[in-house]
Amino acid sequence: MDAQVEPHRHPWTQLTYCARGLMQVTVAQSSLQTTFIIPPSRAVWIPPGVQHTVTVLEAAELRTVDVHASMTPLGWDACRVLVVSRLMRELIHALEVSQPGARDDALMALTMDEIRHADIQALGVPLPRDKRLRALCEAVLRAPGERATLSEWAVDIGASERTVARLFRTELATSYQQWRQQAILAHALPMLARGTPISEVAAASGYNSDSAFSAMFKSAMGQSPSHFQYKMGSSP
Repeated sequence: MDAQVEPHRHPWTQLTYCARGLMQVTVAQSSLQTTFIIPPSRAVWIPPGVQHTVTVLEAAELRTVDVHASMTPLGWDACRVLVVSRLMRELIHALEVSQPGARDDALMALTMDEIRHADIQALGVPLPRDKRLRALCEAVLRAPGERATLSEWAVDIGASERTVARLFRTELATSYQQWRQQAILAHALPMLARGTPISEVAAASGYNSDSAFSAMFKSAMGQSPSHFQYKMGSSP
C-alpha cells in the first residue's frame, strides 16, 4: 500500500489489522489528536465518522474489516488498539475471500465476538488542547530520553506540578507517568522494528539499564523487546 493514506473517514467502523511491519494511525476525535503505533498482531478499531490518517513506518501488510455501524458494540465509540488472537487473525483472512451470504454472516459474527473479548493495549499518544500542557507534551515527544521529573517539566511551562497533574487528568484522562510511557513506546517501537540494538533503544528512551526498559516493555506489550524484534523479522 502507499506510504501514507491521507486524512479520511468512513460511515462504517473499520478494523485495520497489521499482519506485518509497523503502521501509525493518527485520529482526530473529541477535539483531540491521538497517534497510535500499531505493531504486528495488533489492530486499530476506528469508529464511524472518525477522521484518520494511516502512515506505514516499516514495510507493512495490512488487512481491513469493515463493520456496519449497527454491529458496533455499545460503548465502542472511541479508537483503541486490540491484540489480535490467532482465531481473529484466521477469521480476518477468511473474511477477505468470503462472499456475501450465510457463511459470511457467520464469519462476521465470530469476528465480532473475538473483537469484543480482545485485550486492549494503551498504544495511543493523545495531545491536549491546553496550550501549556501541549507544549510540555510536545517537548517530551521531541526528547523522550529526557529524564526530567514532572515538576521540572512544569517549571518549563510556567505552571505548578499540581496544576500539570490536574491537566493530565482533565484533558487526557491519564497520569503523566502513563502518558509518558505511551510516548516512550511510540518512540521505541519503530526503533526496535528497524533492528536498533535494545541497549540503544533503552538509552534513547531514558532508561539507565536494558533490564528496566525490557521490564517496562514486557509489562506494556506482553512480550520482551528481543521477542518483538524476532517477530518483526519472522512475521509472515
